[in-house]
Amino acid sequence: MQYIPYNSRLDYHKYPFGAVRDSQSVTFRIILPREFRCTAARLVIKSDSRDYYDKINMYWDCMQGDSEEWWKIIFTPAETGLYEYHFEYDTIWGNGRIFNFGDSTGRICDNGNDWQLTVFDRNFSTPDWIKGGVFYQIFPDRFNNSGEEKLNVPPDRIIRKDINGEPFWRPDENGKIQNNDYFGGDLKGIEQKLPYLKDLGVTCIYLNPIFEAQSNHRYDTANYKKIDSLLGDEDDFKSLCSHAEKLGIRIILDGVFSHTGDDSVYFNKYGRYPDTGAYQSQSSEYYGWYKFNSWPEDYHSWWGIDILPEVVEENPNFNEYINGDDGIAAKWLNLGASGWRLDVADELPDCFLDNFRQAVKKAKPDALVLGEVWEDASNKFSYSHRRRYLLGQQLDSVMNYPFAEAILDFVRNSDAEKFAESIMKIVENYPKPVLDSLMNHIGTHDTVRAITALAGESCAYRDRYWQSVQKLNEYQYREGVNLLKAASTIQFTLPGVPSIYYGDEAGMQGYKDPFNRGFFPWENINNELTEHYRKLGKIRKDNPLFSEGKFEILSSVAGCTAYSRSDSGEAILVIANMNAHPITYYMKSEWSNAQDMLGNAYVKNNLVDIGAKSTIILKRL
Repeated sequence: MQYIPYNSRLDYHKYPFGAVRDSQSVTFRIILPREFRCTAARLVIKSDSRDYYDKINMYWDCMQGDSEEWWKIIFTPAETGLYEYHFEYDTIWGNGRIFNFGDSTGRICDNGNDWQLTVFDRNFSTPDWIKGGVFYQIFPDRFNNSGEEKLNVPPDRIIRKDINGEPFWRPDENGKIQNNDYFGGDLKGIEQKLPYLKDLGVTCIYLNPIFEAQSNHRYDTANYKKIDSLLGDEDDFKSLCSHAEKLGIRIILDGVFSHTGDDSVYFNKYGRYPDTGAYQSQSSEYYGWYKFNSWPEDYHSWWGIDILPEVVEENPNFNEYINGDDGIAAKWLNLGASGWRLDVADELPDCFLDNFRQAVKKAKPDALVLGEVWEDASNKFSYSHRRRYLLGQQLDSVMNYPFAEAILDFVRNSDAEKFAESIMKIVENYPKPVLDSLMNHIGTHDTVRAITALAGESCAYRDRYWQSVQKLNEYQYREGVNLLKAASTIQFTLPGVPSIYYGDEAGMQGYKDPFNRGFFPWENINNELTEHYRKLGKIRKDNPLFSEGKFEILSSVAGCTAYSRSDSGEAILVIANMNAHPITYYMKSEWSNAQDMLGNAYVKNNLVDIGAKSTIILKRL
């Protein structure tokens, strides 16, 4: 067995665990065999702000038995940033190094990976109201139609009467997919369903874009100052926020600031608006917002999609428009929103993110700033440098795609060791205020529906036609319900805040956009799933430890993982058996009288029976 001289996740090797605040002392300790006859040891560390390592002498700490000796250093980072470190030691025969083997454990070798130490702002905090709650993501056109008459509808929009029909996806005669079919969901319709969401345990609604745009997804913003006419108006928005707040539910908006629509007030490529857009004149007040290679036809667009001209976020005029005292960020917070989700946050430059946070916190100090980042946001590299999203001056938290991938993969493939490592990387790398505020989804408007991802055939390399005709058969759907119950139980009990994508709790299925964006099946809800989600929401509400409680993986092997959440003497144990057969799990005596919170486990003394592909929640009494 390989000797392990250091493990960054064990308190006697590194304390405190995980990310730390600047000026917070960190104790590092390595353990070496006595037979090495070590004469000196060093912490070798550098921050992203430097291109060289500092070598800091460690001191001999103590003996452990007769065969091991401990070397120790207390290190205090003076500035925020991402630090990389490893260790060196000297012996009478020469020197050696200790590097990260890739799973937090150290190996004695000549070359290898450094460990990461995230150091964040000592004054950084995130809004308390989001912690311990439940997100609910709504694609506004597809959730609920209030039945109220839609006024001022542009003539180029197609209003669907077949609300159970498949969203349009075929290209038109010019080969373009217009995304111009609408099912009539609106803000009043969401307000009508607030009691339903309250009953699910929802505490925050995340709305996909609601501002005027020429597509049903509305990521091609036409006017940041105006609600899209099919959804309602400012009064409807204020009413929604007001009624939601009375039920303990907050509203956050989708901010799409990396690009606008070409058919917008700002670009105005087709002359729809009376104002002069950047496409029409170089004298337009919006001309500096965009980057033209050759005006007007050749311009930078988001991922080469010409209907989405890219914005130059560094432009002072654009920055003032969004982040000024009377800017867009403040306007909608003042009208009732409680925060923003930033679309493609990793494509927004640091200066914009800095200014956006300042604008949001000035307008509403407890507003949430949430970013879309698909990878580990603590060490993301873009714009030719390491990003600092989570260090305290930009985002409060992010959409947690790494957790989503880990959960879905574990439930499908039963690899408990891989699951544990994926979860612990994020837990170790993210600041605690960020971790407790993560949006833990297992499906969004950009991904395959959770039930389809779990029980359906993979759509990798499949075209839209295949995705349009492919549906779960009766057996797959039944299996999908069971798997989704297991996955959602894990989702609701990990650090962070679970996010339900509208309709997942009702059993909606579908592959990628637009098949994951059907209309909510109010007349055909899967009551078994909905009741399961209600139970999970109630468990979170009744147990405050989910807000900021300690997370610890107790075991993760042979298709089964067990972890605990604890705080102030209370503790909950979650056991997920992803094997295709039932198991009996042996628990420590402290759990012998635990209460089964979902009603699907049999507990006797220190043993608990867990069904195939299922997850249980036990509360210590």
